[in-house]
Amino acid sequence: MTEVLVAAIALMLVIEGILPFSSPRVWRELFLKLTQMSDGQIRFAGLTSMMVGLIIIFLIR
Repeated sequence: MTEVLVAAIALMLVIEGILPFSSPRVWRELFLKLTQMSDGQIRFAGLTSMMVGLIIIFLIR
């Protein structure tokens, strides 16, 4: 179980690193837009991301 968790975290880091590596200017502009969002908007984006992830996990199991 621990190996799967570590592999999942490693994969998440690889996926999150794709945009800053491939297009740093776009990543910087996106990051600046994120800093201008309200807390509620950021929370909603986080909730949506978690829900999509849970749905994907549910579908592949």
